[in-house]
Parts: sequence; C-alpha cells; structure tokens
Amino acid sequence: MIGFDRDAPSKAVLRVAGWGPDTTRTLDVAKGDFDIQRISGLGSPYRGKASPELEARIADENRRKAAAFASRLERDDFRDGFSSPLKDFRVSARFGGQRIVNGLPRPPHYGIDLAAPRGTTVRSPAGGEVLLADSGMLFEGGLIMIDHGQGLITAYLHLSDVGVARGQSVRRGERIGAVGATGRATGPHLCWRMKWRGRHMDPMLMVGARTPA
Repeated sequence: MIGFDRDAPSKAVLRVAGWGPDTTRTLDVAKGDFDIQRISGLGSPYRGKASPELEARIADENRRKAAAFASRLERDDFRDGFSSPLKDFRVSARFGGQRIVNGLPRPPHYGIDLAAPRGTTVRSPAGGEVLLADSGMLFEGGLIMIDHGQGLITAYLHLSDVGVARGQSVRRGERIGAVGATGRATGPHLCWRMKWRGRHMDPMLMVGARTPA
C-alpha cells in the first residue's frame, strides 16, 4: 500500500529497488472529493496575544506530537488490516474538509469526525505501540497516538478517558479510551487521524483493507 497526501500532485513516480533490477512506474493520482465551504464578508475577530506560559505550552505540545509523528517503529501490525475504532457513529465531518474565508483558504481538516455519545468505547483499529497518551492537551484534550509500524501513525482526539500509557503495546480491538468533548471541541465525537511518513491520510480508507497474501 502507498499513501498519498490530501494535496498530492496528479502524478507520482514509484521506484522499487532491492530485488533485482530497479522497476519504475508513473502513477496517476486521482483528485480527492473534499467538502469546501466558502464564507465571505466575515470580519476578523480580535485575538489577544497569548501569554508566554501559554506559548511555551503550545510549543511543548507541538514538539511532543511532532516527535510521535516522526516515529518509525520496526513493526508490521498494519498488515493485518484495520477496523473502525467505534462500533456505532455518525460522520459529522469528513476528512479533508476546508473553509475558505474571505478568499483565504484555512488549513484543511486532516481527520474524520465520528460523532457518538460521551463515554462510548474507543478501540484500537489495529495493533501497535502507544507513542503518546495525555488527557490534558490544549487543543486535542485527551489524545492518544499509536504507531502501527513503519511510520503509519494514528491519533485519537477529544477523549474523555485515556485508557492506555505511553510505550504500551495494544492489540486490534483493545479498548484504549472513550469518546469525549475535551480540548477544542463543541460536542462529543472522536476525531480520528492518520499520517504515514509525513503524509495526511483518510483513516477510513484503511478500514477493511488487507495486504495480499
């Protein structure tokens, strides 16, 4: 499997090396279907400067998240496929949605929001190792990040309960936490994100996918 970012170019060159002669292929990358909202005439709300303490906290949390996304554990849990982290849910925001305010594009939404009642069990969709587990992140609230091998990282945001610890190995289907509305959230939901070696991916594309035998 090869992952392409939300804004990947229309062409990509794949080169396979290491087993006999190198093989090169040019791949066509289809354009994604994303929800785009255009809002005009909206005034810019005043935002006061953050305190030095708040700026330091944001910088520290950003470093921790960046370190987790840079993980490259020698695991291959992804080979057994993925299942949904929630049994019952409603998709309240699709992956890749973006608002364009007064003609200026805002950063896309790099997760998929799965709305469910507060306290709903969240299960690990695949095996892996917990890279980060914190119940008090500023923006994400309760946050768990898991490496499923070779830099395929998933993140679970706004949790009301963080039921695992950093360094813990988890199995597919194991409970890792519960749905909440912590951090910057307006209602109970799970924001599920996936990143592979710096590329933002739609995690739902992995549900049910399996590697060839």
